[in-house]
Amino acid sequence: MDSDGQYGQQVVWAVVGTDAGPLLLASTGAGLVNVVFHATGAVRERALRQLAERLGTEPVEAPGAPLLAEAIRQVREYFAGARRDFGLPLDWSLVSGFNRQVLRELASGVPFGSVVGYGDLARRVGQPGAAQAVGTAMGANPLPVVVPCHRVVESDGGIGGFGGGLETKRKLLALEGVLPEPLF
Repeated sequence: MDSDGQYGQQVVWAVVGTDAGPLLLASTGAGLVNVVFHATGAVRERALRQLAERLGTEPVEAPGAPLLAEAIRQVREYFAGARRDFGLPLDWSLVSGFNRQVLRELASGVPFGSVVGYGDLARRVGQPGAAQAVGTAMGANPLPVVVPCHRVVESDGGIGGFGGGLETKRKLLALEGVLPEPLF
């Protein structure tokens, strides 16, 4: 990282087709840095522009780059029902402070096939009154699916919001056996 907090390293990306639609996966030398839902057209271009601005380098399409190829393999296995946990290095440079703390707890403490309430997750990071801030952290998650923000739900049984859309959240929860298969 340089003095401005930017990475001078290469950012590689690829789009992988999944049951939840096309996902853009981007990686730096440190690890997977970004996962973006619905990654076609303007969504993909906006995500790549934001990565270039935030990381200080133009992303390069390179699905065969070793770390990216491994991320693609693991994402495909997850959607095929053959993977429950991701074993990828993660680059947390797009998130900081409370959001990073919450997302790290989510990544390590909420396993496949389970859910946690916003308030419960706030308590786990020592901020029991911060359920709404946890919701904000979920919305800012740069690594959805891999850092499973779809597993965070409302305490009253509602599924809550989701940056990839509620239909996508239902599909992910159904894939993990938490909800019955959605009807669509």
